[in-house]
Amino acid sequence: MRCDLTLIFTPRQSLDLTVQVEPTPALATEAREWFEQTWTALGCEPLRPSGKVLLLDKIMGVADALGYAVLSSDQSRAGEYARQTALALGKPRITVDLPGLSVGY
Repeated sequence: MRCDLTLIFTPRQSLDLTVQVEPTPALATEAREWFEQTWTALGCEPLRPSGKVLLLDKIMGVADALGYAVLSSDQSRAGEYARQTALALGKPRITVDLPGLSVGY
């Protein structure tokens, strides 16, 4: 499955990434675990005041913590982030909108 991922950091900073993945339940579970581990390793904090941290919050938090500078200059990290996002959500088109605090697909 081809997945087109758009990351919006600010109105002037966004990235468009494309990955090819073959989603399976096992890979989706591994991707969710990757987000859990990466969220913790990067010291991410909940973006929402409720304090609950769902998968979509982790996807946004990891993108925010890595930042535009890293993801736009480090193709390896950007590719890994895009791959894990595509596997975790299993959707062909994903938009991570950090200012809008939303993940759409």
